[in-house]
Amino acid sequence: MAAGISFGGLKSGLPPNIVEQLMEAERIPLRNMEADKGRHESRLQLVNELEELLRSVQGPLGGLANARGFQDFKFESGDSNIVTGSVDPAAAVKGNWNIEVLELAQNGSAVTNGFADRDKTQVGTGYFRFDTSEGRKEVYINSSNNTLDGIVGAINSAGIGVRASVIQDASNPKAPFRLVLTSEGGDGPGGIKYLRPYFLGGDQDVYFDQSSPSKNGRVKVDGFEFEIAGNQVDGVIPGVSLTLRQAAPGRQVSLSITEDKEVVVGRIQEFVESMNKVLGFLQTQSRIDANTDTSRTLGGDGLVRNLESRLRRLIQDPQYGVQGQINRMSQIGVTFNRSGILEFDQDQFNSVVMNQSEDVQRFLGGDGFTTGFIPNVRREIESTVNSALGPIGVRKRSLQQRIGQIDDRIANKERQLERREQTLRRQFSRLEETVSRLQSQGGALAAMGAGVGGL
Repeated sequence: MAAGISFGGLKSGLPPNIVEQLMEAERIPLRNMEADKGRHESRLQLVNELEELLRSVQGPLGGLANARGFQDFKFESGDSNIVTGSVDPAAAVKGNWNIEVLELAQNGSAVTNGFADRDKTQVGTGYFRFDTSEGRKEVYINSSNNTLDGIVGAINSAGIGVRASVIQDASNPKAPFRLVLTSEGGDGPGGIKYLRPYFLGGDQDVYFDQSSPSKNGRVKVDGFEFEIAGNQVDGVIPGVSLTLRQAAPGRQVSLSITEDKEVVVGRIQEFVESMNKVLGFLQTQSRIDANTDTSRTLGGDGLVRNLESRLRRLIQDPQYGVQGQINRMSQIGVTFNRSGILEFDQDQFNSVVMNQSEDVQRFLGGDGFTTGFIPNVRREIESTVNSALGPIGVRKRSLQQRIGQIDDRIANKERQLERREQTLRRQFSRLEETVSRLQSQGGALAAMGAGVGGL
């Protein structure tokens, strides 16, 4: 509304909100443009959702793409209280082993004399010295960190392979707080030596009351004895990292690496579920009833029809160029049902993998680039969502441009309406002034006429 221009309608007899009523009619095209923009925004949101669903299909394929993609392994220990482990599927091999934990490795450690508190008593300035496998290391302590808590922070942040903490020793009530230093392991026997601390000018001296050197552990694997520097052991069994939890001389623990079918089945199931989300989305867009507003969906859009057709062909058609007897997804238990979505027959998949493992690998992975189901799915998705040339990218740009054009038209229309409202208010203001003048003149003439009549 223009400042300083008012129209009351009192003199003219017109409704006082006549300008608002006229402007409401003038805004009908603007509301139509805003509704048109809303429809395009709804379609753009759907295209973005479709792109996200397509990209999510690629996630489960990552675990199936390599040579071991449909093989996984699990580690089993005969006694998890003694030995546990984790498997690297890329390096593990199936097999059975026996291990006997004769002696656990021990980290070197030291404990200081007691203090009455952990954050007030000062040890002065100086340093802690350690002999490590990488040479002598020193941690300097000054007046800003010379309490037990300050020393803990300084040593732990020094990165020298020593871990510090404060414990409360109830056997000495007057000085219960002690600094404990422990090697972080892997240093071999005597790997870290705790040398005498050197400090000056403190409230209390600090010294190591007790210390013990690092010590290697001992294990027997299939009857052969080895020394180990720590209790986390790699390389004893191919592709397995062992964690030794306790010594048990004379107790052999059986270890085994077997194929983990559940993980492989889970990868295929994830792929089927993610693909069904895409297919379900496409079917929803094509579904029309009495309440469907097709202007706000992708129903009837060539993008939907073409993409659904391409995905169906990808699942149903044979993969050319792969070696072996498996060349269709239906042969490994993935088929379309009557509703147009995928179903996965786990029993069929397990049977095929057990009897034709190499053929399944060739079918899924192909050469990793041009042949094989997984490379073809990836290529299809990437070409579809490609921001420059893919149908998803092209449709997003088209909708974004259309929304931008409508925004420009809305802005122009709003400026026109603002000027139109100013014009109307000036016109009706002048009209009211004119009517008021005429009414005043009419009153004067009436008064004159009355005076003449009286004469």
